[in-house]
Amino acid sequence: MKSLHRILPLLAALTLSAAGAAPLRWAAQNDILTLDPHSQDHNTSNAIGNHIYEGLTRLGKDYRPEPSLATKWTYVSQTQVRFDLRRGVKFHDGSPFTADDVVFSFGRITQPQGTKQTYVSGIKAISKIDDHTVDLVLEAPTPMLLQNIISFPIVSKAWSEKNNTTSTQDYKAKEENFASRNANGTGPYRLVSWQPDQAVKMVANKDWWDRNASNVTELSYLPIKSAPTRVAALLSGDVDIVTDIPPQDFFKLKEQGKVRLLEGSEIRTIFFVMDEGSDELRESSVKGRNPFKDKRVREAMNLALDREAIKRSIMRGLSVPAALMIAPGVNGYDAALDAPLKADVAKARKLLADAGYPNGFELPLHCPNNRYVNDEQVCQAAVSMWARIGVKVRLIAAPFSTHSQTFQRGESPFFMLGWGVSTYDALYGMQAWGHTRTQGADGNFNFGKISDAALDALIQKIKFEPDVPKRNALIREALLRIRDESLFIPIHHQIRPWAMKPGVTTLHRSNDYFEARYTTVK
Repeated sequence: MKSLHRILPLLAALTLSAAGAAPLRWAAQNDILTLDPHSQDHNTSNAIGNHIYEGLTRLGKDYRPEPSLATKWTYVSQTQVRFDLRRGVKFHDGSPFTADDVVFSFGRITQPQGTKQTYVSGIKAISKIDDHTVDLVLEAPTPMLLQNIISFPIVSKAWSEKNNTTSTQDYKAKEENFASRNANGTGPYRLVSWQPDQAVKMVANKDWWDRNASNVTELSYLPIKSAPTRVAALLSGDVDIVTDIPPQDFFKLKEQGKVRLLEGSEIRTIFFVMDEGSDELRESSVKGRNPFKDKRVREAMNLALDREAIKRSIMRGLSVPAALMIAPGVNGYDAALDAPLKADVAKARKLLADAGYPNGFELPLHCPNNRYVNDEQVCQAAVSMWARIGVKVRLIAAPFSTHSQTFQRGESPFFMLGWGVSTYDALYGMQAWGHTRTQGADGNFNFGKISDAALDALIQKIKFEPDVPKRNALIREALLRIRDESLFIPIHHQIRPWAMKPGVTTLHRSNDYFEARYTTVK
Protein backbone atom coordinates (compact mmCIF):
# COMPACT_ATOMS: atom_id res chain seq x y z
CA MET A 1 0.00 0.00 0.00
CA LYS A 2 2.87 2.38 0.85
CA SER A 3 4.43 1.65 -2.54
CA LEU A 4 1.12 2.44 -4.24
CA HIS A 5 0.93 5.80 -2.44
CA ARG A 6 4.42 6.60 -3.72
CA ILE A 7 3.61 5.55 -7.29
CA LEU A 8 0.27 7.36 -7.68
CA PRO A 9 1.73 10.91 -7.66
CA LEU A 10 4.34 9.80 -10.19
CA LEU A 11 1.66 8.35 -12.48
CA ALA A 12 -0.36 11.56 -12.16
CA ALA A 13 2.68 13.64 -13.08
CA LEU A 14 3.39 11.45 -16.10
CA THR A 15 -0.24 11.72 -17.21
CA LEU A 16 -0.15 15.52 -16.96
CA SER A 17 3.16 15.60 -18.81
CA ALA A 18 1.80 13.46 -21.64
CA ALA A 19 -1.35 15.55 -21.84
CA GLY A 20 0.71 18.74 -22.03
CA ALA A 21 3.08 17.41 -24.68
CA ALA A 22 2.50 18.85 -28.13
CA PRO A 23 3.90 18.77 -31.66
CA LEU A 24 4.54 22.04 -33.47
CA ARG A 25 4.72 22.69 -37.21
CA TRP A 26 6.68 25.78 -38.18
CA ALA A 27 6.70 27.10 -41.76
CA ALA A 28 8.68 29.69 -43.69
CA GLN A 29 9.59 30.10 -47.32
CA ASN A 30 13.13 28.74 -47.73
CA ASP A 31 14.81 25.52 -46.77
CA ILE A 32 18.02 25.15 -44.83
CA LEU A 33 21.19 24.89 -46.90
CA THR A 34 22.97 22.35 -44.75
CA LEU A 35 23.08 20.79 -41.29
CA ASP A 36 26.85 21.25 -41.05
CA PRO A 37 27.04 23.82 -38.23
CA HIS A 38 30.29 25.40 -39.48
CA SER A 39 29.59 25.58 -43.20
CA GLN A 40 27.11 28.34 -44.03
CA ASP A 41 26.27 31.58 -42.23
CA HIS A 42 22.67 31.37 -43.41
CA ASN A 43 19.91 32.50 -41.07
CA THR A 44 17.44 29.66 -41.64
CA SER A 45 20.16 27.03 -41.32
CA ASN A 46 21.42 28.77 -38.17
CA ALA A 47 17.90 28.97 -36.69
CA ILE A 48 17.42 25.22 -37.14
CA GLY A 49 20.95 24.49 -35.95
CA ASN A 50 20.29 26.61 -32.87
CA HIS A 51 17.85 23.94 -31.67
CA ILE A 52 20.46 21.20 -32.08
CA TYR A 53 23.86 22.74 -31.37
CA GLU A 54 25.04 25.11 -28.65
CA GLY A 55 27.91 27.49 -28.02
CA LEU A 56 29.83 28.41 -24.90
CA THR A 57 27.42 31.33 -24.51
CA ARG A 58 23.90 31.87 -25.80
CA LEU A 59 21.54 34.75 -26.47
CA GLY A 60 19.23 35.51 -23.56
CA LYS A 61 15.72 36.92 -23.72
CA ASP A 62 17.24 40.40 -23.38
CA TYR A 63 19.59 39.74 -26.35
CA ARG A 64 22.61 39.66 -24.05
CA PRO A 65 25.08 36.76 -23.81
CA GLU A 66 24.49 34.32 -20.97
CA PRO A 67 26.15 31.03 -19.92
CA SER A 68 25.47 27.95 -22.03
CA LEU A 69 28.07 25.20 -22.43
CA ALA A 70 30.33 27.38 -20.29
CA THR A 71 29.13 28.18 -16.78
CA LYS A 72 31.45 31.14 -16.23
CA TRP A 73 34.47 32.93 -17.68
CA THR A 74 37.37 34.75 -16.08
CA TYR A 75 39.76 37.22 -17.67
CA VAL A 76 43.23 35.94 -16.74
CA SER A 77 44.53 38.89 -18.75
CA GLN A 78 43.19 41.16 -21.49
CA THR A 79 44.14 38.50 -24.05
CA GLN A 80 43.46 35.29 -22.11
CA VAL A 81 39.96 34.26 -21.03
CA ARG A 82 39.37 31.08 -19.04
CA PHE A 83 36.05 29.29 -19.55
CA ASP A 84 34.72 26.74 -17.07
CA LEU A 85 32.76 24.16 -19.04
CA ARG A 86 29.45 22.75 -17.88
CA ARG A 87 29.81 19.29 -16.38
CA GLY A 88 27.52 16.36 -17.08
CA VAL A 89 26.51 17.54 -20.55
CA LYS A 90 26.00 14.84 -23.18
CA PHE A 91 25.81 14.97 -26.94
CA HIS A 92 22.70 13.46 -28.48
CA ASP A 93 24.55 10.18 -29.10
CA GLY A 94 25.21 9.90 -25.35
CA SER A 95 28.91 10.78 -25.43
CA PRO A 96 30.22 13.34 -22.91
CA PHE A 97 31.01 16.96 -23.77
CA THR A 98 34.59 17.93 -22.87
CA ALA A 99 37.26 20.50 -23.60
CA ASP A 100 38.50 18.37 -26.51
CA ASP A 101 35.27 19.13 -28.36
CA VAL A 102 35.75 22.89 -27.95
CA VAL A 103 39.33 22.78 -29.23
CA PHE A 104 38.30 20.56 -32.15
CA SER A 105 35.33 22.80 -33.05
CA PHE A 106 37.59 25.86 -33.18
CA GLY A 107 39.88 24.14 -35.67
CA ARG A 108 36.86 23.13 -37.74
CA ILE A 109 35.06 26.50 -37.88
CA THR A 110 38.24 28.30 -38.94
CA GLN A 111 38.68 26.19 -42.07
CA PRO A 112 38.52 28.50 -45.13
CA GLN A 113 35.75 26.67 -47.03
CA GLY A 114 33.16 27.71 -44.43
CA THR A 115 31.64 31.17 -44.01
CA LYS A 116 31.36 31.41 -40.20
CA GLN A 117 34.88 32.43 -39.18
CA THR A 118 33.58 35.84 -38.10
CA TYR A 119 32.17 34.27 -34.94
CA VAL A 120 35.66 33.37 -33.69
CA SER A 121 37.24 36.61 -34.85
CA GLY A 122 40.01 37.80 -32.57
CA ILE A 123 40.68 34.33 -31.13
CA LYS A 124 44.26 33.23 -31.82
CA ALA A 125 43.94 29.80 -30.24
CA ILE A 126 41.90 27.70 -27.81
CA SER A 127 43.91 25.56 -25.40
CA LYS A 128 42.74 22.80 -23.10
CA ILE A 129 43.59 23.23 -19.41
CA ASP A 130 41.73 20.12 -18.28
CA ASP A 131 38.61 18.21 -19.37
CA HIS A 132 36.32 21.01 -18.18
CA THR A 133 38.44 24.14 -18.69
CA VAL A 134 39.68 25.93 -21.79
CA ASP A 135 41.56 29.15 -22.37
CA LEU A 136 40.72 31.42 -25.28
CA VAL A 137 43.90 33.20 -26.32
CA LEU A 138 43.11 36.45 -28.09
CA GLU A 139 45.03 38.47 -30.69
CA ALA A 140 44.18 41.61 -28.71
CA PRO A 141 41.39 42.74 -26.34
CA THR A 142 38.18 41.69 -28.15
CA PRO A 143 35.07 43.60 -27.00
CA MET A 144 32.65 41.39 -28.95
CA LEU A 145 34.02 38.04 -27.76
CA LEU A 146 31.03 36.88 -25.69
CA GLN A 147 28.50 37.97 -28.34
CA ASN A 148 30.49 36.40 -31.17
CA ILE A 149 30.89 32.95 -29.65
CA ILE A 150 27.13 32.60 -29.18
CA SER A 151 27.18 31.47 -32.82
CA PHE A 152 30.25 29.22 -32.48
CA PRO A 153 28.59 25.76 -32.37
CA ILE A 154 30.38 22.98 -30.52
CA VAL A 155 30.46 19.60 -32.26
CA SER A 156 31.63 16.23 -31.02
CA LYS A 157 35.24 15.45 -31.91
CA ALA A 158 34.70 11.68 -31.57
CA TRP A 159 31.52 11.72 -33.69
CA SER A 160 33.19 13.78 -36.40
CA GLU A 161 36.22 11.50 -36.54
CA LYS A 162 34.05 8.37 -36.52
CA ASN A 163 32.00 9.67 -39.46
CA ASN A 164 34.88 11.12 -41.48
CA THR A 165 33.58 14.67 -41.16
CA THR A 166 36.43 16.52 -39.49
CA SER A 167 36.47 18.94 -42.43
CA THR A 168 33.78 21.58 -42.84
CA GLN A 169 31.52 21.08 -45.85
CA ASP A 170 32.52 23.06 -48.97
CA TYR A 171 28.99 24.12 -49.87
CA LYS A 172 29.86 26.27 -52.90
CA ALA A 173 31.50 23.21 -54.50
CA LYS A 174 28.27 21.24 -53.91
CA GLU A 175 30.13 18.95 -51.53
CA GLU A 176 28.24 16.67 -49.16
CA ASN A 177 29.60 15.20 -45.93
CA PHE A 178 28.09 13.26 -43.04
CA ALA A 179 27.54 16.43 -40.99
CA SER A 180 25.68 18.14 -43.83
CA ARG A 181 22.89 15.54 -43.58
CA ASN A 182 23.17 14.40 -39.95
CA ALA A 183 23.58 16.14 -36.62
CA ASN A 184 24.83 15.44 -33.11
CA GLY A 185 24.69 18.39 -30.76
CA THR A 186 23.97 19.06 -27.10
CA GLY A 187 20.93 21.29 -27.59
CA PRO A 188 17.27 21.07 -26.55
CA TYR A 189 16.16 19.18 -29.69
CA ARG A 190 17.55 16.15 -31.52
CA LEU A 191 17.44 15.76 -35.27
CA VAL A 192 15.17 12.99 -36.56
CA SER A 193 15.41 13.64 -40.29
CA TRP A 194 15.86 16.22 -43.03
CA GLN A 195 14.16 15.77 -46.38
CA PRO A 196 15.26 18.75 -48.52
CA ASP A 197 12.39 21.03 -49.61
CA GLN A 198 9.99 18.96 -47.49
CA ALA A 199 10.71 18.94 -43.77
CA VAL A 200 13.25 19.04 -40.97
CA LYS A 201 11.99 16.95 -38.05
CA MET A 202 13.25 17.11 -34.47
CA VAL A 203 12.22 15.78 -31.06
CA ALA A 204 12.83 17.20 -27.60
CA ASN A 205 16.10 16.11 -26.01
CA LYS A 206 15.01 14.57 -22.71
CA ASP A 207 18.63 14.60 -21.51
CA TRP A 208 19.20 18.31 -22.13
CA TRP A 209 21.19 19.90 -19.31
CA ASP A 210 18.81 22.88 -19.02
CA ARG A 211 15.13 23.00 -18.11
CA ASN A 212 12.97 23.26 -21.23
CA ALA A 213 9.87 25.25 -20.23
CA SER A 214 8.27 24.46 -23.58
CA ASN A 215 5.76 21.65 -24.09
CA VAL A 216 6.85 21.22 -27.72
CA THR A 217 8.01 17.61 -27.87
CA GLU A 218 8.06 17.30 -31.66
CA LEU A 219 9.18 20.13 -33.92
CA SER A 220 8.79 20.13 -37.71
CA TYR A 221 10.14 22.86 -39.96
CA LEU A 222 8.31 23.02 -43.31
CA PRO A 223 9.76 25.10 -46.15
CA ILE A 224 6.77 26.36 -48.20
CA LYS A 225 7.95 28.64 -51.01
CA SER A 226 4.51 29.88 -52.13
CA ALA A 227 3.26 32.75 -49.95
CA PRO A 228 -0.47 32.00 -50.55
CA THR A 229 0.12 28.34 -49.72
CA ARG A 230 1.88 29.20 -46.44
CA VAL A 231 -0.95 31.47 -45.36
CA ALA A 232 -3.59 28.92 -46.40
CA ALA A 233 -1.77 26.22 -44.42
CA LEU A 234 -1.87 28.41 -41.31
CA LEU A 235 -5.57 29.25 -41.71
CA SER A 236 -6.49 25.61 -42.29
CA GLY A 237 -4.52 24.45 -39.27
CA ASP A 238 -1.95 22.47 -41.27
CA VAL A 239 0.85 24.54 -39.73
CA ASP A 240 1.00 26.20 -36.33
CA ILE A 241 3.28 29.20 -36.94
CA VAL A 242 4.58 31.12 -39.95
CA THR A 243 7.57 33.40 -39.35
CA ASP A 244 7.56 35.22 -42.68
CA ILE A 245 4.02 36.44 -43.31
CA PRO A 246 3.86 38.20 -46.69
CA PRO A 247 3.15 41.96 -46.43
CA GLN A 248 0.20 41.60 -48.81
CA ASP A 249 -1.49 39.25 -46.30
CA PHE A 250 -0.51 40.86 -43.01
CA PHE A 251 -3.21 43.53 -42.82
CA LYS A 252 -5.89 41.12 -44.03
CA LEU A 253 -4.98 38.63 -41.30
CA LYS A 254 -4.91 41.43 -38.74
CA GLU A 255 -8.38 42.55 -39.72
CA GLN A 256 -9.82 39.02 -39.75
CA GLY A 257 -8.49 38.25 -36.27
CA LYS A 258 -8.39 34.49 -36.85
CA VAL A 259 -4.70 34.10 -35.97
CA ARG A 260 -2.36 35.62 -33.41
CA LEU A 261 0.11 38.15 -34.78
CA LEU A 262 3.43 39.08 -33.22
CA GLU A 263 4.58 42.34 -34.75
CA GLY A 264 8.25 43.20 -34.74
CA SER A 265 11.13 44.46 -36.79
CA GLU A 266 14.07 42.39 -37.91
CA ILE A 267 17.72 43.36 -37.65
CA ARG A 268 18.19 42.54 -41.34
CA THR A 269 19.11 44.82 -44.22
CA ILE A 270 18.42 43.85 -47.84
CA PHE A 271 20.87 45.17 -50.43
CA PHE A 272 22.54 44.69 -53.78
CA VAL A 273 26.19 43.67 -54.07
CA MET A 274 28.33 44.84 -57.00
CA ASP A 275 31.52 43.13 -58.18
CA GLU A 276 33.95 45.97 -57.59
CA GLY A 277 37.17 43.98 -57.83
CA SER A 278 37.24 42.22 -61.20
CA ASP A 279 39.02 43.94 -64.07
CA GLU A 280 36.12 43.07 -66.36
CA LEU A 281 32.52 42.65 -65.29
CA ARG A 282 31.33 39.11 -65.92
CA GLU A 283 28.64 38.76 -68.64
CA SER A 284 28.45 42.54 -69.10
CA SER A 285 28.25 44.44 -72.40
CA VAL A 286 31.31 46.42 -71.25
CA LYS A 287 34.55 44.74 -72.26
CA GLY A 288 38.00 45.39 -70.89
CA ARG A 289 36.88 47.31 -67.81
CA ASN A 290 34.53 47.18 -64.85
CA PRO A 291 31.94 49.98 -64.51
CA PHE A 292 31.47 49.27 -60.79
CA LYS A 293 35.06 50.31 -60.05
CA ASP A 294 33.87 53.89 -60.72
CA LYS A 295 32.15 55.53 -57.75
CA ARG A 296 29.98 57.57 -60.15
CA VAL A 297 28.45 54.41 -61.58
CA ARG A 298 27.76 52.99 -58.14
CA GLU A 299 26.17 56.27 -57.07
CA ALA A 300 24.03 56.34 -60.23
CA MET A 301 22.75 52.83 -59.51
CA ASN A 302 21.87 54.00 -55.98
CA LEU A 303 20.12 57.15 -57.20
CA ALA A 304 17.99 55.22 -59.69
CA LEU A 305 16.40 53.15 -56.93
CA ASP A 306 13.07 54.48 -55.67
CA ARG A 307 12.96 52.93 -52.22
CA GLU A 308 9.72 54.65 -51.21
CA ALA A 309 7.96 53.15 -54.23
CA ILE A 310 9.25 49.70 -53.27
CA LYS A 311 8.02 50.21 -49.71
CA ARG A 312 4.61 51.40 -50.88
CA SER A 313 3.78 49.03 -53.72
CA ILE A 314 5.76 45.86 -52.96
CA MET A 315 6.31 45.84 -49.20
CA ARG A 316 2.86 47.32 -48.36
CA GLY A 317 4.54 49.66 -45.89
CA LEU A 318 6.34 46.85 -44.04
CA SER A 319 9.92 48.00 -44.64
CA VAL A 320 12.25 50.83 -43.64
CA PRO A 321 13.99 52.39 -46.67
CA ALA A 322 17.72 52.23 -46.02
CA ALA A 323 20.87 54.24 -46.54
CA LEU A 324 22.92 52.39 -43.92
CA MET A 325 24.00 48.78 -44.08
CA ILE A 326 22.77 48.01 -40.55
CA ALA A 327 19.23 48.09 -39.19
CA PRO A 328 17.65 49.72 -36.13
CA GLY A 329 18.44 47.67 -33.04
CA VAL A 330 22.07 47.06 -34.00
CA ASN A 331 24.82 48.80 -32.04
CA GLY A 332 26.14 51.63 -34.21
CA TYR A 333 22.83 52.41 -35.89
CA ASP A 334 21.95 56.11 -36.12
CA ALA A 335 18.63 57.13 -37.66
CA ALA A 336 20.13 60.52 -38.55
CA LEU A 337 22.57 58.76 -40.89
CA ASP A 338 19.96 56.46 -42.39
CA ALA A 339 18.23 58.93 -44.72
CA PRO A 340 18.12 57.15 -48.11
CA LEU A 341 18.86 58.94 -51.34
CA LYS A 342 15.78 60.18 -53.15
CA ALA A 343 15.43 58.75 -56.63
CA ASP A 344 16.93 61.17 -59.18
CA VAL A 345 16.95 59.81 -62.72
CA ALA A 346 18.45 62.97 -64.28
CA LYS A 347 21.38 63.07 -61.88
CA ALA A 348 21.95 59.33 -62.26
CA ARG A 349 22.07 59.66 -66.07
CA LYS A 350 24.59 62.51 -65.80
CA LEU A 351 26.80 60.48 -63.48
CA LEU A 352 26.78 57.58 -65.95
CA ALA A 353 27.63 59.92 -68.81
CA ASP A 354 30.47 61.50 -66.82
CA ALA A 355 31.79 58.01 -66.13
CA GLY A 356 31.82 57.22 -69.87
CA TYR A 357 28.50 55.34 -70.14
CA PRO A 358 26.07 57.83 -71.72
CA ASN A 359 24.01 54.97 -73.14
CA GLY A 360 24.29 52.80 -70.05
CA PHE A 361 25.35 49.16 -70.27
CA GLU A 362 23.98 45.63 -69.84
CA LEU A 363 24.63 43.08 -67.11
CA PRO A 364 22.91 40.22 -65.23
CA LEU A 365 21.37 40.47 -61.75
CA HIS A 366 21.20 37.32 -59.64
CA CYS A 367 18.29 37.30 -57.22
CA PRO A 368 16.82 34.73 -54.80
CA ASN A 369 13.14 33.90 -55.16
CA ASN A 370 12.49 32.20 -51.81
CA ARG A 371 14.65 33.86 -49.16
CA TYR A 372 13.71 37.46 -48.30
CA VAL A 373 10.33 39.16 -48.15
CA ASN A 374 9.11 39.57 -51.77
CA ASP A 375 12.71 39.23 -52.95
CA GLU A 376 12.04 38.51 -56.63
CA GLN A 377 9.39 41.26 -56.83
CA VAL A 378 11.87 43.77 -55.37
CA CYS A 379 14.45 42.72 -57.97
CA GLN A 380 11.89 43.09 -60.76
CA ALA A 381 11.06 46.61 -59.60
CA ALA A 382 14.75 47.54 -59.40
CA VAL A 383 15.34 46.26 -62.94
CA SER A 384 12.62 48.64 -64.20
CA MET A 385 14.12 51.54 -62.27
CA TRP A 386 17.63 50.97 -63.65
CA ALA A 387 16.19 50.78 -67.16
CA ARG A 388 15.18 54.45 -66.78
CA ILE A 389 18.86 55.44 -66.64
CA GLY A 390 19.86 53.18 -69.52
CA VAL A 391 21.21 50.25 -67.51
CA LYS A 392 19.67 47.09 -68.97
CA VAL A 393 19.62 44.38 -66.31
CA ARG A 394 18.83 40.73 -67.06
CA LEU A 395 17.15 39.20 -64.04
CA ILE A 396 18.18 35.66 -63.08
CA ALA A 397 16.02 34.42 -60.20
CA ALA A 398 16.69 31.14 -58.41
CA PRO A 399 16.09 29.39 -55.07
CA PHE A 400 18.51 30.59 -52.42
CA SER A 401 20.38 27.29 -52.33
CA THR A 402 21.39 27.78 -55.98
CA HIS A 403 21.75 31.56 -55.64
CA SER A 404 24.14 31.20 -52.70
CA GLN A 405 26.38 28.70 -54.44
CA THR A 406 26.53 30.92 -57.52
CA PHE A 407 27.73 34.08 -55.78
CA GLN A 408 30.09 32.15 -53.50
CA ARG A 409 31.78 30.72 -56.59
CA GLY A 410 32.31 34.27 -57.86
CA GLU A 411 29.84 33.88 -60.73
CA SER A 412 27.51 36.77 -59.81
CA PRO A 413 28.70 40.22 -60.91
CA PHE A 414 25.60 41.79 -59.37
CA PHE A 415 23.34 40.12 -56.80
CA MET A 416 20.86 40.58 -53.96
CA LEU A 417 21.81 39.68 -50.41
CA GLY A 418 20.27 40.17 -46.97
CA TRP A 419 22.25 40.43 -43.77
CA GLY A 420 20.95 39.92 -40.26
CA VAL A 421 23.25 40.96 -37.44
CA SER A 422 23.28 38.01 -35.07
CA THR A 423 25.75 39.70 -32.69
CA TYR A 424 23.69 42.93 -32.57
CA ASP A 425 26.84 44.92 -33.36
CA ALA A 426 27.81 46.62 -36.63
CA LEU A 427 31.27 45.02 -36.72
CA TYR A 428 29.80 41.61 -37.55
CA GLY A 429 28.58 42.65 -40.98
CA MET A 430 31.28 45.15 -41.88
CA GLN A 431 34.03 42.67 -41.13
CA ALA A 432 32.36 39.91 -43.15
CA TRP A 433 31.24 41.73 -46.32
CA GLY A 434 33.15 45.04 -46.17
CA HIS A 435 36.72 44.11 -45.36
CA THR A 436 39.19 43.04 -48.04
CA ARG A 437 38.97 39.26 -48.27
CA THR A 438 41.64 37.27 -46.41
CA GLN A 439 42.04 33.65 -45.42
CA GLY A 440 40.43 34.29 -42.02
CA ALA A 441 37.35 36.09 -40.75
CA ASP A 442 38.15 39.39 -42.45
CA GLY A 443 36.13 39.55 -45.67
CA ASN A 444 34.90 35.97 -45.40
CA PHE A 445 31.57 37.02 -47.01
CA ASN A 446 33.04 39.65 -49.33
CA PHE A 447 31.85 38.21 -52.62
CA GLY A 448 31.72 41.69 -54.16
CA LYS A 449 35.55 41.75 -54.02
CA ILE A 450 35.51 45.13 -52.29
CA SER A 451 38.90 46.42 -51.16
CA ASP A 452 38.95 49.81 -49.49
CA ALA A 453 42.10 50.50 -47.45
CA ALA A 454 40.46 53.24 -45.36
CA LEU A 455 37.54 50.98 -44.47
CA ASP A 456 39.87 48.08 -43.65
CA ALA A 457 41.83 50.29 -41.24
CA LEU A 458 38.64 51.37 -39.46
CA ILE A 459 37.40 47.78 -39.13
CA GLN A 460 40.72 46.67 -37.64
CA LYS A 461 40.47 49.41 -35.02
CA ILE A 462 36.83 48.57 -34.23
CA LYS A 463 37.72 44.91 -33.64
CA PHE A 464 39.97 45.66 -30.71
CA GLU A 465 39.00 49.08 -29.33
CA PRO A 466 37.88 48.56 -25.68
CA ASP A 467 36.68 52.13 -25.08
CA VAL A 468 32.96 52.13 -25.97
CA PRO A 469 32.58 55.80 -27.04
CA LYS A 470 35.76 55.61 -29.15
CA ARG A 471 34.63 52.33 -30.67
CA ASN A 472 31.17 53.67 -31.54
CA ALA A 473 32.77 56.73 -33.15
CA LEU A 474 34.86 54.42 -35.33
CA ILE A 475 31.73 52.44 -36.27
CA ARG A 476 30.02 55.68 -37.29
CA GLU A 477 32.97 56.65 -39.47
CA ALA A 478 33.04 53.23 -41.14
CA LEU A 479 29.28 53.22 -41.84
CA LEU A 480 29.52 56.70 -43.37
CA ARG A 481 32.38 55.62 -45.61
CA ILE A 482 30.41 52.61 -46.84
CA ARG A 483 27.40 54.86 -47.48
CA ASP A 484 29.18 57.80 -49.08
CA GLU A 485 31.41 55.66 -51.32
CA SER A 486 28.31 53.72 -52.48
CA LEU A 487 30.10 50.44 -51.81
CA PHE A 488 26.70 48.72 -51.69
CA ILE A 489 23.14 49.53 -52.74
CA PRO A 490 21.01 49.22 -49.59
CA ILE A 491 17.29 48.78 -50.25
CA HIS A 492 15.50 48.48 -46.91
CA HIS A 493 15.46 47.00 -43.44
CA GLN A 494 12.89 44.23 -43.12
CA ILE A 495 9.90 44.27 -40.79
CA ARG A 496 9.07 40.70 -39.87
CA PRO A 497 5.71 39.92 -38.20
CA TRP A 498 4.99 36.33 -37.19
CA ALA A 499 1.55 34.68 -37.32
CA MET A 500 0.37 31.65 -35.37
CA LYS A 501 -2.67 29.69 -34.30
CA PRO A 502 -4.48 31.18 -31.28
CA GLY A 503 -3.20 28.42 -29.01
CA VAL A 504 0.49 29.08 -29.71
CA THR A 505 2.51 31.35 -27.44
CA THR A 506 6.11 32.27 -28.25
CA LEU A 507 8.69 35.02 -28.03
CA HIS A 508 9.28 37.20 -31.11
CA ARG A 509 12.98 37.49 -31.90
CA SER A 510 14.38 40.34 -33.98
CA ASN A 511 17.15 38.06 -35.26
CA ASP A 512 14.39 35.96 -36.90
CA TYR A 513 15.35 32.92 -34.84
CA PHE A 514 12.18 31.14 -33.83
CA GLU A 515 13.03 29.16 -30.67
CA ALA A 516 10.85 26.24 -29.61
CA ARG A 517 12.20 26.44 -26.05
CA TYR A 518 10.26 29.70 -25.62
CA THR A 519 7.07 28.22 -27.09
CA THR A 520 3.98 26.49 -25.76
CA VAL A 521 1.03 24.98 -27.61
CA LYS A 522 -2.48 24.51 -26.20
